[in-house]
Amino acid sequence: MVRKKPTLVSLAEAIGVSRQTVSNVLNNPERVKPATRERVLRAIEESGYRPSAAARQLRTRRSMDLGMRLRSEADGINGAVMDRFLHALTEAAQEAGYRLTLYSAADDEEELARIDDLLHAADLDGFVLTGSNAADRRAAWLQDRGVPFACFGRPRGAGPASAAADYPWVDVDGAAGTGAATRLLLDSGCQAVGFLGWPPDNGPGDDRRSGWLQAMAGLLPPAKLNGLQAAAEDTVPAGAVAARLLLEQGAEGVVCASDSLALGAFAYLRTALPPGRQPAVVGFDDTPVAAAIGLSSVSQPITAAARHIMAVLAHRLSGRPEDQGPRPQLVLEPALVIRTPYNLGGRPGKG
Repeated sequence: MVRKKPTLVSLAEAIGVSRQTVSNVLNNPERVKPATRERVLRAIEESGYRPSAAARQLRTRRSMDLGMRLRSEADGINGAVMDRFLHALTEAAQEAGYRLTLYSAADDEEELARIDDLLHAADLDGFVLTGSNAADRRAAWLQDRGVPFACFGRPRGAGPASAAADYPWVDVDGAAGTGAATRLLLDSGCQAVGFLGWPPDNGPGDDRRSGWLQAMAGLLPPAKLNGLQAAAEDTVPAGAVAARLLLEQGAEGVVCASDSLALGAFAYLRTALPPGRQPAVVGFDDTPVAAAIGLSSVSQPITAAARHIMAVLAHRLSGRPEDQGPRPQLVLEPALVIRTPYNLGGRPGKG
């Protein structure tokens, strides 16, 4: 005999409460007395009852579907960061009863066209934005149309605080990460720590550079410090070329804005330094490649970022007051993963 699936009606009758009480426990638990709420939740768990997704969508007038752009990456190293974010966001969305719809776009303008299409064709509830930049107009576009969204990355290029409170975002304190990496190399015996980053006017890159600069402030003359920084495209070969320039400027260790750059720097220094001298290089993002070769790196709290973004969006879509939900803007601290016992006896020669 096949056991019938429990329904809202049968569950309410079995517990001895109204259908509305069961519905409130599932959708507005604050309206139900604690003792009754616990009794209903226990009965739901024991019965295996699952609310109808279709019925919930009709009731809430929501699709329970969120959109996010799937970005192409320059290499498979740094692509691991967004892979982790997407995986964590998918898990958090599922736990909250949502799905993710992925779409591709060549740039931000094309992304807005994709979003517009999805709003009309798929009736998505909201969006998760990534890759904030100084010329970004996606947030304003969504705000003008009243579309809920949250961003992985804080507002960039609009002044120190003018846009920071306008919409929900979560970011990682890149300056804290590179600052910790710089102090690691200084404490290990480096007197001249160089920084290998990206071309200027890159929000996260500028943030990571500032952490190195703050840690090095006052330790070297400004002219010397200026020569200890280099910018390169985010690839392994570009990292190797830039590392040679930093070594010629007297750098004894290198803090990098990414693991791609760090891998290039590590590979070059391993051949350019005297035998037995371990390259003093620290990356950023703690990718599987960094772990595989024993490279120290700054680890971003990607899972925490994805979960907070989902919590903020779910709360906003619930229609509850914002001040009763999670913080709409949050900066998370990264962690420095140390894998290399640096051997820094003596200064390196020029490559």
